[in-house]
Amino acid sequence: MVKKNMKKLIIGIGALGIMSFTTNQIYYSTQLVWAMDNLEDMKEWIQEDVDNGRMSEEIAESYFETLDETHSFVRDFYDKQCK
Repeated sequence: MVKKNMKKLIIGIGALGIMSFTTNQIYYSTQLVWAMDNLEDMKEWIQEDVDNGRMSEEIAESYFETLDETHSFVRDFYDKQCK
């Protein structure tokens, strides 16, 4: 009887562990996708500022380089860890 209950307990804990990992993985990947979307939104806002004369091309280019680099880091991590 004890062996049977222990086996059920181990199976239950294993199932919960797998479900927990899967849920965290989905949440994690969703957060990374949102982060990449936010970076793209920021690039649009910068371009709007340039178009409206609120920011110089030189400063915008510096921001674009940094945002592109950050997007690449996030994308690489997403591709390696979440797919």
